[in-house]
Amino acid sequence: MDIAVVINLRSRGGSAAVADKCQAELPQAQILTSRSIEELGHFTRGLSAGRSSLMLSAGGDGTAIALLNTMRHLPASAGEPMNLGVLPLGTGNGWAHATGAPPWRIAVEQLGRAARADAPLPLRRFDLLEVGGMLTHFAGTGWDAQIIEDFHRQKTGLGILPRSMREGLAGYLQGLITRTIPRTLLGRSPVIELTNTGDDALGIDDAGRPYPLPGGEHGKVLYRGPASICAAGTSPNWGFKFRAFPFAGLVPGRFNLRIYSGSSTEATLHARPLWRGDHPIPKMQSWLLTGARVTYDRPVPFQAGGDRLGFAQEIVYRIASEQVDLVDWPRMAA
Repeated sequence: MDIAVVINLRSRGGSAAVADKCQAELPQAQILTSRSIEELGHFTRGLSAGRSSLMLSAGGDGTAIALLNTMRHLPASAGEPMNLGVLPLGTGNGWAHATGAPPWRIAVEQLGRAARADAPLPLRRFDLLEVGGMLTHFAGTGWDAQIIEDFHRQKTGLGILPRSMREGLAGYLQGLITRTIPRTLLGRSPVIELTNTGDDALGIDDAGRPYPLPGGEHGKVLYRGPASICAAGTSPNWGFKFRAFPFAGLVPGRFNLRIYSGSSTEATLHARPLWRGDHPIPKMQSWLLTGARVTYDRPVPFQAGGDRLGFAQEIVYRIASEQVDLVDWPRMAA
């Protein structure tokens, strides 16, 4: 099995210890410990034949997305989906949780056993979003993007927690409680317009089943009004096992776009159902789309794959022509 490993030293769990473990379990693997996209690009261009049978991403969602986008334009990357394994070494680890990844040491040991046995990898295929010319598995605006912004700001700003405790879920909660919620209580949600730019839209009924949406044809406005969150994904999980897109993958070749128009108080009252991805939830709307354009009445924070991308006033989503095959870790362990 031809394996290449990319370890993001800037991710929360990336370290030389991860590289040492990968080297011990996967002695034939090509390994990069990286702090920059430039190093990643040089590494992927130098791989034999331009692609390995498995790319192992040791970082968070942002690391996996950077790897996908770096590999995207290599000549050997055209055609078949990339085989990607994602270790939970980032902050939110949405893709790692969606694929059932165990703690990284166990995952590397499982992969080592499979490599020594030359066993076929159990894989799950995921569609991808294209937003602004980049591939990702989720992106959006509203509280999700604002929480990411506030998470990074709380690391060095005023807060309840000591600096040593401001990473991970504790830091997200501190940013949410001390920054995001107070801001939403004082301000108004942006007004948005969602237009279907792809195939006729599918709605989701109360039983979670897709159906052709009357008035959802190409070019139709699907929603106009306030939105606390407007986000799209092709994988169910955001970070920390938050099922932000419970209908992602329900219909292959479509992404799940969701709009929540409730207040922060209403979201707090429905926090557990929202976290679990329950359906239906008051003031939550879901569509399955192949393309969409969202315009806002003012610039809003925007994130893709859990990374901040600044502010935007118009965003165009489309289902990407590329797909990715991710290691299905529970089946690997079976």
